Amino acid sequence: MSAEPAILEVRKLRTSFFTADGVVHAVDNVSFDVRRGEALALVGESGCGKSVTAMSVMRLVASPGKITGGEIRFKGRDLAELSERDMRKVRGNDIAMVFQEPMTSLNPVFKIGTQVAEAIRIHKDVSKREAWRMAGEMLELVSIPDPVKRLDDYPHQLSGGMRQRVMIAMALSCDPELLIADEPTTALDVTIQAQIMELLAGLQQKLGLAILLITHDLGVVAEFCERVVVMYTGRVVEEAPVRELFANPAHPYTRGLLKSLPSVTKGATEERRLPTIKGMVPPISNLPPGCKFNPRCPDVMDICLGNEPALMPVGPEQTARCYLHGDTPDPERIGSN
Repeated sequence: MSAEPAILEVRKLRTSFFTADGVVHAVDNVSFDVRRGEALALVGESGCGKSVTAMSVMRLVASPGKITGGEIRFKGRDLAELSERDMRKVRGNDIAMVFQEPMTSLNPVFKIGTQVAEAIRIHKDVSKREAWRMAGEMLELVSIPDPVKRLDDYPHQLSGGMRQRVMIAMALSCDPELLIADEPTTALDVTIQAQIMELLAGLQQKLGLAILLITHDLGVVAEFCERVVVMYTGRVVEEAPVRELFANPAHPYTRGLLKSLPSVTKGATEERRLPTIKGMVPPISNLPPGCKFNPRCPDVMDICLGNEPALMPVGPEQTARCYLHGDTPDPERIGSN
């Protein structure tokens, strides 16, 4: 997988929100690549900047938010520089997105077939009849039973899992090369979650899709992804191949996330209470000086309270923003804490 070229290159991305309390950086100096045909996970607690990163890639950040720095290169083109008209051609055709709650994304007063066909006609020069036929094929692709009959259903007539399959069908209807899935299983029960992730894995293999998965579920990451980027307070704090991350987590925050996973192997006499990371994610408008994790970190040292650490190499493809792995401060942030 490492030999595959990057289809998406995010470099020093900064997305800022201009609020009454001043400017806050929800995504701050974030860099990562998504390679052709791979599944990359962005993980972290709620409020760490995962979804804003995804919305920035799609250029869908609403006011008062704005991309204020960095590059988002898709197949060499910087999406941050494109006009809105050109960006509309990229959305759907090249990069598509699946959101976490399909009921808010589907229009309740239009039939499923109408909505999928409309998505096709926006990007492809086909007749209404042809778009309707293609919509049926897309529902079949995502394993919806009796797909042609389902085209005449309204969203409320489908289960949550079926609605999410419809959203995936719409996202894939114009053959994108990159699919961004933002918490695609959050609103679904556990058995349906597994089915949706199995569907995405199958489609990734069948269509050669690259997938950027936004999630807080490390169990899904272990099953589905090749590499993972861990975010905290809008920053990347660790990046690693999934196997390496689970075997040797390098950042104290990553270790805390992994320890808080439930285990079925504990004996009946062992402690049943799940370990937690103490404290809360600090508000983005009031971050601590130095390493942003230092108020919650079990390994905090004096150096952590000064300048923020750089992302430092830990292994061949693993980096961590932590002074446990060196004493290099981030040159971008010296004096800015």
